Amino acid sequence: MTPAAAAAPGRKSPVVVLLLCVATISLLMFILLASYSPSLQPHGRSPHRRLKLHPKNSAAVASSYGPGESGGSGAQNRHAAPFDPAIAELERRLEDKEWEREHYRLLHGDGEEKDDHMKDWEEFLKEEEDFINDDDRFNVSDRIRALFPKIDLDPQDGFVSLDELIRWNLEQARGDQLHRSAREMELYDKNGDGIVSFGDFQALRKDSHGEGNSLGFPWWKEEHFNASDANGDGFLNKVEFHDFLNPSDSDNPKVINLLCRQELRQRDKDGDGKLTFEEYFHGLHDHIHGYDDENAEISHIGNMTIAKERFSKLDKDNDGFISERELEPILDKLYLSERYYARQQATHAISEADKDHDGRLTLEEMIENPYAFYGSVYFSDDEDYFHEEFR
Repeated sequence: MTPAAAAAPGRKSPVVVLLLCVATISLLMFILLASYSPSLQPHGRSPHRRLKLHPKNSAAVASSYGPGESGGSGAQNRHAAPFDPAIAELERRLEDKEWEREHYRLLHGDGEEKDDHMKDWEEFLKEEEDFINDDDRFNVSDRIRALFPKIDLDPQDGFVSLDELIRWNLEQARGDQLHRSAREMELYDKNGDGIVSFGDFQALRKDSHGEGNSLGFPWWKEEHFNASDANGDGFLNKVEFHDFLNPSDSDNPKVINLLCRQELRQRDKDGDGKLTFEEYFHGLHDHIHGYDDENAEISHIGNMTIAKERFSKLDKDNDGFISERELEPILDKLYLSERYYARQQATHAISEADKDHDGRLTLEEMIENPYAFYGSVYFSDDEDYFHEEFR
């Protein structure tokens, strides 16, 4: 027997060894490729983005009530309504819990204990966020499919237009407003009769919100209260109290007239009750830049020729002055309302999702671009994706 033939028992031939190596390498490559294969994600949702709720605490919400400085309207603190009513409802529940904790003493007095059974706010928030990030319970694509026919109403043509999206956004925003106004009224309507006097409001205003606010001028005066009192009975009911808290969104002619009068008071340097061109140009023109043209150029700011053109448009009776009533068309620019934000939100969403650039959205475009609608509640692993101004 040759030395080669006398190899140690159990030693495998080179061919067997080679086959084993090839098999092992193939198995490792298979495992490696499998581990890097992208997992199937629900349509429209990125695996790196998570939905987060953003309820506002009552102090922030309260500071956004009332008109702010020209061009402001408390915009830095405004609570923009979510696109999806389901998200809005969850945020309201979270806000309500926080609001109850902050106002417990005013609502129930000092002697009672807080509700021991109330869940911790952070725990409640986590539960709700887990819910909206569970695709079996809250699928974004399914939500858009369910909402689409509710938005596509005028006409029902299989497309969502800018006007339809504005109307939808405004409906959601006003739902949020009404909820907060009703909650706020609980503080002042102590006997539960559904009306509030100015004395009731004044007595508790300092305790509930303090003296400070973010308004451009004091709004909590009796003059403003009386303007909100549409029927003139000396009390505010639920609707009137809502107007009092949200004057820039009010349709009450008395509130609108008071806003115009308040604005004119600030700009009327000679005190004659109307604005000359000089008073308009130096105190008002730049604040309403672009109100009649969304594509107005920045160079128009301070432009005398453009200012004269806009002054003439406002001066409806051509008497060379701007009166209180003639300020009404630009109130949305002076005191940014939910109508203004609804348009901004809709314009932004369509610019993001309208891939064929026809100025309207199909269901497929909305499903393919969920961040355009849920952008304010999406959170990325890598970056903050909130668009609070387009909520």
